[in-house]
Amino acid sequence: MTTMTTAPRRRSVVSDTAAVWTRETLTIVRDPFSLIFSLLQPLVFLGLFAPLLDGLAGGEAGLGDTLQFFLPGVVVMITMFGTSMTGANLQFEIMTGAFERILATPLSRPALMIGRALKELTPLVVQALVVVLVALPFGFDLYPLHVVLGLLVLGVFGVGVGALSYALAIAARKTEWVFWAVQQSLLFPLLILSGMMLPLETGPEWMRIASKVNPLTYVVDAERALFAGELNGDVLWGVVAAFVTAAVGLWVGVRSLTRTIF
Repeated sequence: MTTMTTAPRRRSVVSDTAAVWTRETLTIVRDPFSLIFSLLQPLVFLGLFAPLLDGLAGGEAGLGDTLQFFLPGVVVMITMFGTSMTGANLQFEIMTGAFERILATPLSRPALMIGRALKELTPLVVQALVVVLVALPFGFDLYPLHVVLGLLVLGVFGVGVGALSYALAIAARKTEWVFWAVQQSLLFPLLILSGMMLPLETGPEWMRIASKVNPLTYVVDAERALFAGELNGDVLWGVVAAFVTAAVGLWVGVRSLTRTIF
């Protein structure tokens, strides 16, 4: 009598990422109020900063053109806030012991980071849609296919930022305040030096130089071009910056995860 053995199913990063994304996204479904509350921040920025920018321009450009410049920056801001805080959830799981149980599963290490970062990007689609719909009556021009491409670029970039946030949480796993100190100290300078809120052309030279070495600058420029319905060199540089950030983030994150004893 022969005994038939079934070979174990080969796992892939894609299937593991889907499993992690599903698990993490269920937390949003169970708590939809967090998604609703997260919509307030981009709407407040849009409602307060856009009229100010239009006023600085003397009202000559019109609110529609001001929104065309400022709204993509708001979408990038949503992405940065969401993915850069991915590590906070990881710290909580490390403290409760839940993360050790996850590490005992056969899930691939990159999938743990990619799935979590994509979970943070999931609400971005809803938030971006709401922000765009609010801006449409005020003269914002919508280019749907370009916006979809812009969200894909942000998705790649967000995976890298999420992985770096993951690595920071692992490094600061014993002192929670260190994570928030570093995250906040880096987040706002990166946003400001990317020209997300205000154009840097009129700023001091050192700010313009600093913006050139800030990968977020190229992502913001790419999003502005795409949301304006353009495909130009800014988009290409933004795609390059997004993929480089994702590659560096995943390398640092996986290295931190595999070499750390929890």
